Amino acid sequence: MRHNRFLVVASLTIAAAPVAAQVQPSPDIPTYVPPVASKEHTAGAIHISRRPDPVPVVVSVSPQGSDEGDGSAAHPFATFARAQAAVRRFNADHDVTVRVADGVYRLTAPLRFTAADGGQGGYTVRWEAAPGAHPILSGGTPVTGWTLADARRGIWVADIPRGIDPRQLWVGGHMAPRAAVRAPRSAFRFDKTGIEITDPKWRSLAKLPDQSRIEVEATGWFTDRHAMVERIEGDRIVMQQPGWRNNLVGYDTFARSVRGDNAGLFFVNSLSFLRESGQYYADPTAGKLYYKPAAGEDMRRLEVVLPRLELLLSIAGSYDETIKDLQFRGLSFRHTSWLLPSGPEGYASQQSGSFLAGDWAGYPGDPIRDCSWGCWPFEAMRNRWRQQPAAVQVAAATRIVFDHDEFTQLGQIALGIGNNPDANDSGIGLGTSAIDVRRSRFTDLAGGAIMVGGVRPDAHHPSRPEMSVRDILISNNLVRTVSQHYREQAAILVTYASGAVVWHNDVSGAPYDGIDIGWGWGANDPGGSAAYLTANRGYYNQPGNLMYDTPTTLRDSVVVGNRVHDVKQWFPDGGAIYHLSADPGALIAENYIYDVKDGIAMYLDEGSRYVTLRNNVIGNVGVWLNMNSQLDIAPRRTAMDNTAIGNWHDSGRRTGAWTPYVNNRDIDNLAVAPGAWPDAAKDVIARAGIEPEKP
Repeated sequence: MRHNRFLVVASLTIAAAPVAAQVQPSPDIPTYVPPVASKEHTAGAIHISRRPDPVPVVVSVSPQGSDEGDGSAAHPFATFARAQAAVRRFNADHDVTVRVADGVYRLTAPLRFTAADGGQGGYTVRWEAAPGAHPILSGGTPVTGWTLADARRGIWVADIPRGIDPRQLWVGGHMAPRAAVRAPRSAFRFDKTGIEITDPKWRSLAKLPDQSRIEVEATGWFTDRHAMVERIEGDRIVMQQPGWRNNLVGYDTFARSVRGDNAGLFFVNSLSFLRESGQYYADPTAGKLYYKPAAGEDMRRLEVVLPRLELLLSIAGSYDETIKDLQFRGLSFRHTSWLLPSGPEGYASQQSGSFLAGDWAGYPGDPIRDCSWGCWPFEAMRNRWRQQPAAVQVAAATRIVFDHDEFTQLGQIALGIGNNPDANDSGIGLGTSAIDVRRSRFTDLAGGAIMVGGVRPDAHHPSRPEMSVRDILISNNLVRTVSQHYREQAAILVTYASGAVVWHNDVSGAPYDGIDIGWGWGANDPGGSAAYLTANRGYYNQPGNLMYDTPTTLRDSVVVGNRVHDVKQWFPDGGAIYHLSADPGALIAENYIYDVKDGIAMYLDEGSRYVTLRNNVIGNVGVWLNMNSQLDIAPRRTAMDNTAIGNWHDSGRRTGAWTPYVNNRDIDNLAVAPGAWPDAAKDVIARAGIEPEKP
């Protein structure tokens, strides 16, 4: 048996020099130089004779290296592109480790891996931090040279490259929000083309410069919507299209939030809004960056990073030839900003990273009257929603490992696994299996931490088997302070996947949900959903929306041993652990959920079926268990055949239809006094969260 010992990471845009790479052996194995049948410098090729079970090849990369070097520890390469070229020469015959030295690697373009970059014929390629090193792959550039611009307001300014207009700025390792002001919804009236200012106090908005860069944001019951202004004329705010139109339809919309006048409404991205400490404003035309430091921040010493890339790493093969056996260990992925919402599309959020985009047939003539609480044309679009592209993307791939990595200071979802093709730089999407994300750190993110699966028909009923997403393991990760810009995104989301396991993670600091499993609201399950047959939804009367007689790919989901706390910080809807649609074999067990204030701990939403909730411990919550069977509207039986057994809770109530009518069983669940846990519950609490690492 060969021993796979090391690890992996990416490709820059500098062309590889045509220099033959030499081999640097691992320090703890005998030196081995592959026997050379012929050596050619043309096209950078090296031809070696083959032999069974060769010793692994080690290639070194360092910021102090040179692409004219030989890739040895003594003469490392400088760029990932040069290392990538070397990997391709050896990965058909050897395990290859790229050892990455300490330092910051500032990327000028995303790193792209194809099938040629993974292990070939059962070998493995690993990109790993050198011993004791913590290398950073950065899509940003530092900002220095700060001067005081406005002493009275405490605003500083620095030069930045002209044309850069990011949605995030990373200051001292954390996200600095753009300059914004909160406005009362009662001061405005919404219509199909924009917003009418009804309170004269807000007519000063018309005097602001650069109006087409001003953004309007609305947060409601479960959505965080963004749309761009076109111009402001007197008391009329004309909005850019089609983003504004798409933000008016569906549920929890700009014009009709479930929260009514308590919903958030913000005007964002004008220098005049720069009033709160810790906020910033970028002027791309003048090449200026303004920042108002918080108390104790010294602009002469503060690290400020301006993101310049929209993604860092794309890992994608094809359905005919997947990328295989590729590993990454000890690497830090940082500094991106996804820019689509800053244009005419805005971000018409529907739920947890999915959004409506583009023009479409059948748009209602009066969207606010006819479609701000769902309508037939909107239902026709459910299978055409897009997904936010992640900073690190995996598609058409198998046996990919992220181990002891860090995902931080990223302007969107950090890691996307098998998402829609529209969410992938490669244009492929889906098709992932045996992906292992373990003992990594996800923190200070604009979006969610991990998104697994797609939301379109090929996700739930693949047109070819290679599109399936299966056997995804997410274990022992720290997930904290996520979804800080796109607040409606779950920290960990699995849409349609078979055998996804979310095991012993620590999840906290999320405005929305902690762990979400499932998608589709039961509409794509065998026989469909009675709730979507109703006159106001008419889902199955729409082109492309079928009533299937076969199951979706969602099955055998496992959510075990996680510690989920301090989530639901912004939105009432959803749950600390939330589930949608039929999921045969699903198990949610031995999780410790606590400090969710007035929120819901465990939520089985529309279409949830065949889910077992067992031996979970729930403390300091508003609702410990919620079931949405919609029996209060009509006897639709949309969530049934679920079992809650042996759970402990010291607060909150249980809601929903736990009755024989829907075959939802409530067995031996125990309410206790606050903190008075029995020994069995204490044992679950002690074991929940990140497991001790074995030496």
